[in-house]
Amino acid sequence: MMRLKKYTDYALRVLILTGSKQSDQQTSIKEIADSFSISTEHVRKVVFQLNKLGFIKTTRGRNGGIRLAQDPREINVGNVVRLMENDFVLLECFDKDTNHCIITPSCKLKHALNKALQAFLQVLDDYTLEDLLANKEELRSLINLD
Repeated sequence: MMRLKKYTDYALRVLILTGSKQSDQQTSIKEIADSFSISTEHVRKVVFQLNKLGFIKTTRGRNGGIRLAQDPREINVGNVVRLMENDFVLLECFDKDTNHCIITPSCKLKHALNKALQAFLQVLDDYTLEDLLANKEELRSLINLD
């Protein structure tokens, strides 16, 4: 089973919560952390990275907050996952520097898993943040944004 890191999970949640807001509303690190019961420090790191990558805008100060920097139609889920994950090492043989498996030269498993990983990412490429927000009102209710 392909498993994403919590960092990527949190990034997708930040985008969903931020995208669930009314277009004139901002959110805060505290609101995100409280909504998902995640530490503010984790959210701060994720928000910093999403801002750096251009997915969200952050404004400091009393009237500051977080909002999407792009239209939800422009934010591709597969792209977000690729950028937030720092590696896709599914097995030892996926990392040339640490691979000590003696069957690597003739092993078919690596190729099968690589093909599966590419298919996984291809499916995510078919979705945008807008697709994840199709049930925005239900999301807003679950996150207590109303």
